[in-house]
Amino acid sequence: MRHLKLLRIRTVWMLTAILTLAALQTAAQAPARFIGTITATGNNQLTVKTDAGQSYNVTPAANIDIKRIAPGERDLSKAEAIPFSDLAVGDRALVKLDPSSLSGTLQAVQIIAIKKADVTERQEQEREAWQRHGIGGLVKSVDEASGTITVATGAGQTLKTVTVHTTDKTVMKRYAEGSVRYADAKPAPINAIQPGDQLRARGEKSPDGSELAASEVISGTFRNISGLVSSINTADGTFVVKDLMTKKDVTVKVPRTAQMKQLPEQMAKMLAAAMKGEANGRAPGGARPAGGPPMGNAGEASPSMERMHAQGRSNELQTMLSRAPEITIADLKKGDAVMLVSTQGSNEVTAITLLAGVEPLLQSPAESQNLLSNWSMGTTDTEAASQ
Repeated sequence: MRHLKLLRIRTVWMLTAILTLAALQTAAQAPARFIGTITATGNNQLTVKTDAGQSYNVTPAANIDIKRIAPGERDLSKAEAIPFSDLAVGDRALVKLDPSSLSGTLQAVQIIAIKKADVTERQEQEREAWQRHGIGGLVKSVDEASGTITVATGAGQTLKTVTVHTTDKTVMKRYAEGSVRYADAKPAPINAIQPGDQLRARGEKSPDGSELAASEVISGTFRNISGLVSSINTADGTFVVKDLMTKKDVTVKVPRTAQMKQLPEQMAKMLAAAMKGEANGRAPGGARPAGGPPMGNAGEASPSMERMHAQGRSNELQTMLSRAPEITIADLKKGDAVMLVSTQGSNEVTAITLLAGVEPLLQSPAESQNLLSNWSMGTTDTEAASQ
């Protein structure tokens, strides 16, 4: 009996020690402050998932300070005090914990929140600003001495060359390897830009659109691939595509962060027709596109009006791509036609952006590269502001 009693005491002691160690380990894993996205609310509690994937359940301290700040704003004096109940799923939050709570229930003494609705609104404003005042395309040449960059922008009939002028006041950034997220971009000088890079710039355009005085430039080195899927391995998240340009097989890894879209058949045909510039700028079927320029005696638009119309068509192409349905690698099938932007590599690459259902576009793979380069890169600072 005594032996059994000692065994029970020892067992209880061991369980207590294990639970205490687990609690200490959990506490050690909880930093004094962290940034993440609110994934759950209720019962006077929040669940916040950090960008590294760690989730924390926190409750408000009695003296908690909660502020709502606009995306991109750094001055907390401009923040607005809000109640704990205003925090919602999808909001970004910087959480500061009460140090005395790290050994038990995590209590927040301060939360700086960026509302999801504010982020969405800011993103729309940024996209509109880049669309109205920006250009995107492939770099043809760089003149470091004069600070100018020549860019091929548009596709098909909208293809043109734009000279981008930079100064010491121009914000110059470079995408991180394998990422088209603005939040991952880092400052970089003009000599980091190379011919063949993808580039976006915004600023003041000349009346004819052939020059741009840039307030901001962001660039990166990526690979454009167009071809047919020859095999798929959903278990390890890869597929093989035969590159139409190199005629070689390329293994493509699809990470969770990859942006994948499926073009509906009619949309793909419209994009292909737009790139070909059928009937001297007329829409498929011979009708002049809505909002198009007046036609001269010979049925041609005046040069300046045609340039404006070409820019409008280019913007429409990017809008169509952005609105296409999202897919995953499980939706791909052998024989599917795809176009993608990926990391550099000869036989193995990582997908960043992918379009499926692009059979009509593969008739002009070179022009398709310009189409993807305009659409695929992130250009808003909202992501960075919410980090």
